[in-house]
Formats: sequence, C-alpha cells, structure tokens
Amino acid sequence: MPTDHLSSTDLASRLLGGSVIAASDESFGEKENLLVPTAADFTPGTYGHKGEIVDGWETRRRRTPGHDWALIRLGAPGVIYSIDVDTSFFTGNYPPECRIEACGVEGYPSPEELAAPGVAWEEIVPRSPLKGDSHNEFTVTARTRFTHLRLSIYPDGGVARLRVQGQAVPDPRRFYGLTPDLAARELGGVVEASSDTFYSSAEVLNQPGLARHMGDGWETQRRRGPGNDWAVIRLAAPGRLRQVEVDTSYYKYNASNECALYGANSETTPEPDSPTWFPLLPKTRLQPDTRHYFDLSGTEEVTHLRLDVFPDGGISRLRVLGSVGVAARRALALRWFNSLPSDQAQAVLTTAGTAEDAATAITGRRPLNENDAALTEIPALFGE
Repeated sequence: MPTDHLSSTDLASRLLGGSVIAASDESFGEKENLLVPTAADFTPGTYGHKGEIVDGWETRRRRTPGHDWALIRLGAPGVIYSIDVDTSFFTGNYPPECRIEACGVEGYPSPEELAAPGVAWEEIVPRSPLKGDSHNEFTVTARTRFTHLRLSIYPDGGVARLRVQGQAVPDPRRFYGLTPDLAARELGGVVEASSDTFYSSAEVLNQPGLARHMGDGWETQRRRGPGNDWAVIRLAAPGRLRQVEVDTSYYKYNASNECALYGANSETTPEPDSPTWFPLLPKTRLQPDTRHYFDLSGTEEVTHLRLDVFPDGGISRLRVLGSVGVAARRALALRWFNSLPSDQAQAVLTTAGTAEDAATAITGRRPLNENDAALTEIPALFGE
C-alpha cells in the first residue's frame, strides 16, 4: 500500500505557536509573513502606501553600516535538521547572504533579554549566499534542542518564508501528573504514513486547534474497490491512553462513515499490516460534522496509533489523551536534558534546586544515561 512519510515538523510554524518576536526593520513587508503556513503569493502591480505589496518580510534599503535581522521563537522547541530560507518572488530585492543562529533558554524571554550578553547563541548556518526567487535550503548538523532562532540578512532585502524542519523535543515537565494529547504535533507527535492524500494530507490530523473549514482536514478520494483508508501516528511519548477524540467537523457529505483505532508498542513504526497492532477502539459509527469522544480502557503502553476509516472520506482532527508512565517519562527527560544547550541545562538544574557547583558538574558529564547517579540528585526532573 502507498505511504506518505512525514517524519519531520516545521518547528517554527505559526500553527504550532511560532512567532517572529522582533525585527530590525519591516518597512516594506511585515516580519510576521515569514511564518505564514501557506506558500508565498504575489500579485505584481498591487501598491499600498509603503509601495508594492509583498508577501514576505522586506526591509528598507540600508544606507548605513550593519545588517537586518529577525528573531523567531519556535512553536515547538526541538532538534533542527534543515532550514529553508525562501525568497520566492523577491528578484531584485532579495538579500545576497544570510546567517542563522540559535539558542535554548528557559521560560519566555523578551527580545531584550535574548539580546543580553549572557545568552549563548550558536551559529547553525554560517554566512552563506542566497538566490533570489528560490528555496535556499541549508542542512543543520547541531543536535541540540533550540527554542529561538536569529535570522540575519546581509545587508537588507526580502525573505518570503522561513521553514525550520526538525523533530520536536518536548519538555518532560509538561507530562508530569497530567493527561496531555500524546498525538499532538507541538509535543512531538508525527503522522508518519497514510493510505491516501488525494485531497489533503493526513499531517493536519494532529495539528493544534479546531479545523476552520472542510479544506483543513484529512480527506481521501472516493474508494471504488475493497479496503479502507488509514493513517499511522507516532506518539510524542509512550503512554496509556484514556480517551480519543475523532473530529469530522465541516465534513457533511463526505465524512468517514466509521472508524477503528489500533495501537502498537514498538521502537520502530510498524507497517500498516503488521501483526503487532492491537485493538483500542472497535469499528465505530461516525456522524458528519461532529466531534466524537470515545473512552479507551487498554492497560498496555502505546507508542504508535493506526486510525482506520471506513471506507474513505474526511477526518478533521484526532486527539488522544493519555498518561506517561515513570519509565517513559524518565527516558523522555533524559533525551530532553541531554539535548539542551549547556547554559539552559544548568539553569534547569539550579531552578530544580541543584547547587550551582553540582549543576556545572552534571551538565559537563552529559550525555547522562539511565544508570547515572546524578538522576537521583534531581528527582524533580527524573524521579517519580
């Protein structure tokens, strides 16, 4: 069966809460355009009071020394694999070069706080040439979890979009004692495969917020033969599931008629026809344009879900509420802590009550493993 592998996430996406929190200048095009989730568009000859209306971030012509920059807060902090500096439609006004830095910090710092001397910015894309009206893609080799980016352009010009592909690394403190949506994209859930994407991608199933219209969901083509459609999701963390929401909002005449849910506990993503899948929700009737809630009573830990829809049709969103066990949370915390920039790791430890000298020593010993004695010293992060 055909599959769509959607193994990475746009960590800066506005859909996940990403934001351009500051820029040196936005005279011709607003900084917020950088993170608009749709592709850039442009209608030549359309003018406003600032000149031709552009769909991107564009600064004025620089007549003084220096360069322009934009500061981005990632919607989902994580490890970055690649960055696309998209200059679509900018031909005579694109920046000749760019540079990208990243940092990882605790809390919700202001632009002024991020500019302070103590913040450790790491260069992840060196100063590099750009092409106009192009997707300029850069590979990132750092395997550090970042929370913010700084895009510098030299000396000025226009960038249509900024896409930051990577893997979300959730903060384990968001799972402790709570029942989160373990499929949520902003926490690290990923739609890894689906049977059909004729009208729209299954990737939207786990994005935040309610659907806004019928085009904001997963819809398959009309099935004329046997079988059914399906989507596979890797959860943000292994967990025991308590409730599922299957939302068919806006699908009035083309909603899926029935659904079933299967789980798997596997280090790798099982094939859709693998015998490792076990039932969580039997084949259940769905109504059009409706948010459905179904209780789940399984006791086995689940790492992956397979949503089956019968025979085809549209599903707007899938939410899966569950709890993360001690062992899974501990493993998640280790992965998170080992990927933090050194300054942030030390801040995490001191905030949790670790003495500064001990925090420095523990941070310097990373990567920690399951048997590291330090784990018992910081129960707020790795304890029960």
